[in-house]
Amino acid sequence: MDKKFFIFIGRSGSGKGTQAELLQEYLKLKGVGSVKHFTTGGGFREFINKENNYSSLLSRDIVNRGGLMPNFLAVWNWTNILIENMESDDSVILDGAPRKLVELEALSRAVKFYQFKKPVVIYFDVSERWAIKRLEERGREDDKDVDNIKKKMEWFEEDVLPCVDFYMKNDWSCDFVHINGEEDIEKVHESLTQKIELL
Repeated sequence: MDKKFFIFIGRSGSGKGTQAELLQEYLKLKGVGSVKHFTTGGGFREFINKENNYSSLLSRDIVNRGGLMPNFLAVWNWTNILIENMESDDSVILDGAPRKLVELEALSRAVKFYQFKKPVVIYFDVSERWAIKRLEERGREDDKDVDNIKKKMEWFEEDVLPCVDFYMKNDWSCDFVHINGEEDIEKVHESLTQKIELL
């Protein structure tokens, strides 16, 4: 299998992180060389928690108020992750981008820059109710505030779903895979790998 660039999209709580880890192991067993999983949320949390500069302080304040980081910081976050970690033979699982339509062009150019063919966009489709239940169960610090969870759901509807619609309607730009994320973990993984094998 040639190296591939996988883009994982789904609501907070849709299981993207778990499925990324399972796909990473699956691809390694299939003989794909290096497979790297990058999570934009994890990268940003590391930035605001470990850095102590003006940008991180302002960003921390936005997050604490349940806000979204500005577009330029969102793009900087995942481009910085790629720049610092990419090697020539890496396959990539990118979890958490694009988050807005304005990121699509930059991400498309990054995929081409790193000499990938069409990215594989995987949409984990779950209802708002299902996602909220999962967020409450995982108990992460930023998921304990009900208002923050509500903002995440609203932001997904307003900003992320248009990205899903773009990828779904423009199949020339990607291979689009629609997954029912409300099945159990093993079934979601099985469905995902079966659909990838058909590409």
